[in-house]
Amino acid sequence: MSKKNKNNERKLDRHVLEILVCPLSKTRLILSADKSELISLVGRIAFPIKNGIPLLSVEESRDISEEEYISLK
Repeated sequence: MSKKNKNNERKLDRHVLEILVCPLSKTRLILSADKSELISLVGRIAFPIKNGIPLLSVEESRDISEEEYISLK
C-alpha cells in the first residue's frame, strides 16, 4: 500500500463515511479497496480522497467501468 493510501485510510473517519452520500444520486458511498476513492454504485462514479478529504464534486469524479461496477456489487 502506498503512503498516500495509508494517509487516506488513517484520516477518513468511519463516522464521516457513514453520513456521506453521493451528490448526484443521494445514495450511500462505499470505500474502494485501496481506500483512495468513495464510490457511488447507483451513480456509477468514483470520488477521490486526497489528504484524507473526500472530493465530492462532479468535476473531480470519474466514471467507473462496467467491469468495476460488476466487481463491486
